[in-house]
Amino acid sequence: MRPEHADRVPEIYRLGIAAGNATSETAAPTWPEFDASRLPDHRIVAVDRAGDVVGRTAVTPVSDRCAYAGVVEHSVYVRPDARGRGVGRALLAALLAALLASTDAAGVWTVQSGIFPENTAGLAPHHRAGFRTVGTRERLGRRHGTWRDVVLLERRSPAVG
Repeated sequence: MRPEHADRVPEIYRLGIAAGNATSETAAPTWPEFDASRLPDHRIVAVDRAGDVVGRTAVTPVSDRCAYAGVVEHSVYVRPDARGRGVGRALLAALLAALLASTDAAGVWTVQSGIFPENTAGLAPHHRAGFRTVGTRERLGRRHGTWRDVVLLERRSPAVG
């Protein structure tokens, strides 16, 4: 992910918000907010032949405490028009593989993610990529007045720890 992707990355997040099963957030961060909150070494975009961003992944630290320096939370988004016919699944798998290679190489020992239980299109590729379900966090967040459960997933690095 480079500065020239700055306009497309928040747009993909806005599309995920609009779909209703990606996040409890109701507004996408601006590029400066996104840039400041994500670790710079683990940001990956997928681009189509025309050079347009069709998916992205990035990580945030789960804590600023040194004991948790190797634990990050990731998010991954695929543009809705890139889904279907297996394209979205392939993009998600490729983004996850690239992210996990990056975090393993950097010494990250745990990558976690929270996914709505209804988002089966997001859960399945994570399980295939080696994530395990830790549990369901009930009524963790609200969106438009409705409580949402979140499935907590984690993947322990086979290379670190």
